This record gives sequence, C-alpha cells and structure tokens, in this order.
Amino acid sequence: MMTFVWALALAAVVIALIYFEKTAILYILCTLGVTALLLMVAFSDLGENREAAGALDQRKDAASVADRIS
Repeated sequence: MMTFVWALALAAVVIALIYFEKTAILYILCTLGVTALLLMVAFSDLGENREAAGALDQRKDAASVADRIS
C-alpha cells in the first residue's frame, strides 16, 4: 500500500511540474533519479551469490556425466 502511495505522489509531482511548465526542474530531477539508479546498480554486489556459483558447477559436472553415459 505504501508503494502505491509513493507512486501516486511522484506521479502528482510530475504532472504538476508539467502543468506549470517547470520542465527544467523536471529535467534535473529525472537526471538525478537516473544517476541514483545507475549508482545503485554499479555498487550492488552481484557477483557474491554463492547459490548461483554452485549452479554453474553443476552444469560443468552434467557435461562429464553425459560423456560417461555414452
């Protein structure tokens, strides 16, 4: 429910900025938002998932098992 309220509030702010022709402010806010999103992705630790690393090992082993069956 809280996410819906935040989305509705942000939509109202964007609509108000467009209505009052404050596109410069809207441009700056959008640029800062995209920058924040890119920084979150850049600093997220995507390589430390041990579960996914184990899944890769299983695929390597599956190839060797397939060779033994033939």
